Amino acid sequence: MRVLASTFAIELCAYAIMSNHYHLVVKICPKKVEQWGDNDVLQRWARLFKGPLVVQRYLAGDALNSAEAESLQSILRVYRSRLKSLSWFMKCLNEPIARRANLEDGCTGHFWEARFHSQALRSDQALLAAMAYVDLNPVRAGISESPETSDFTSFKARVTGDSKTMTSEPRSDSSCLLGFSDENPPDVGLPIRKSEYLKLVDYTGRTVRHGNPGKVDNNMAPILERLGIGADQWLDASTDFRRHFRNGALRLRKPA
Repeated sequence: MRVLASTFAIELCAYAIMSNHYHLVVKICPKKVEQWGDNDVLQRWARLFKGPLVVQRYLAGDALNSAEAESLQSILRVYRSRLKSLSWFMKCLNEPIARRANLEDGCTGHFWEARFHSQALRSDQALLAAMAYVDLNPVRAGISESPETSDFTSFKARVTGDSKTMTSEPRSDSSCLLGFSDENPPDVGLPIRKSEYLKLVDYTGRTVRHGNPGKVDNNMAPILERLGIGADQWLDASTDFRRHFRNGALRLRKPA
């Protein structure tokens, strides 16, 4: 995810990696691709794929004839389209996992139970509800006692410092999480301040709705103290996100 988020014109807002599935909340930024130069596009794609010979020669600094230059421009149009495609992002994320798992298990065939499902988030409330739903997955499942102790989640990455906001320069060694409104220029980050989001997730996690067994213990101190740093409608949306927004998650194949 870190490599792909710093390669594609797709920013990572939230994630939770569970034992047999994972959830992602992403922001697709198609305008970014048009701002990238030809070299940038080719170098980004070359992180993932070797590419045809004409691309390899161009990146090596070889001179191209007119036919090769025309072919390169055609390839660039394809790459630009793919680098802003959620389907290609998911393909590049899931296919290597499936190949590695099949190799480890000594088998072939489908690894994932089904193709990924996606849902457009068309309002700030929907976005924040999705992020809270994802960040609270381990708590709701009874795996963790609090969001900041939930392994393999964007929430823990943010509060432990194992994350960096997206920058114009690609970074494969960071979480590449999109920052909050107080960490980015206006209209660039998430539509909420970091402290407000931490309190929002903490508040949401203390409430049980629709039979979810897991919740944050009400005896715990408020999250900002723990870290040192329209309620009913919100809780209904964020604790039962699937019913409202029909979001899906990829799941592993069933055991034989």
